[in-house]
Amino acid sequence: MITAEPTLSSHYRSTMLARTESFFTPPQVHPSVHSRLKRLIDILGALVGLTIIGLLYLPMALAIQLDNPGPIFYSQIRCGLYGRTFRIWKFRSMVVGADRLKHLVNNQAKGNIFKNRNDPRITRVGRFLRKTSLDEFPQFWNVLKGDMSLVGTRPPTIDEVMNYERHHFQRLLVKPGITGEWQVNGRSQVEDFEDIVKLDVAYQRKWSTRYDLMLICKTVLAIFKKDGAF
Repeated sequence: MITAEPTLSSHYRSTMLARTESFFTPPQVHPSVHSRLKRLIDILGALVGLTIIGLLYLPMALAIQLDNPGPIFYSQIRCGLYGRTFRIWKFRSMVVGADRLKHLVNNQAKGNIFKNRNDPRITRVGRFLRKTSLDEFPQFWNVLKGDMSLVGTRPPTIDEVMNYERHHFQRLLVKPGITGEWQVNGRSQVEDFEDIVKLDVAYQRKWSTRYDLMLICKTVLAIFKKDGAF
């Protein structure tokens, strides 16, 4: 069972692509994009993550259903490398129809993102899934497919990209990641979009395979400590 956003209109998609393509001319290639070692680590990590999902799926699916009956998975269109769109997957952590209720929730973040520490749309089980980051585990499928990487930048929504200023597009020069600088430096406590942009750009500047592995280790520690998640 899956809940997803409506399919993008051709006009909306073409407008968004025109904005991104105007920035990425000529193409700018970050070395991580074509790194075979990074891709190998992504594949191995994705297989481990999907194995964990296989082991935990039944109890998690049952808990989600008992708490708020409806789809187990939630999907949303996001923008990846060079602004190319893809469908991201998560375990559903909000009530059914949460997207239609978004306008009723106060945005506590600053800039081109949406966050609320006490979002009433989040279910009891969903809050646990977010605290432990288990809601993100289906994204290992996105990593295996190549839409995402284990480590990268935060994957933005199309609405966010449509409102980008020129310097924001630099975030799209690498694949989006399940984790990254923003994940190990406060996770959901980072509430200013410009701070997220700075972290994403810093990741691109400092990138190396060794640095990716360090961020993965820090992410695991942050998850066990439940630092900054809500």
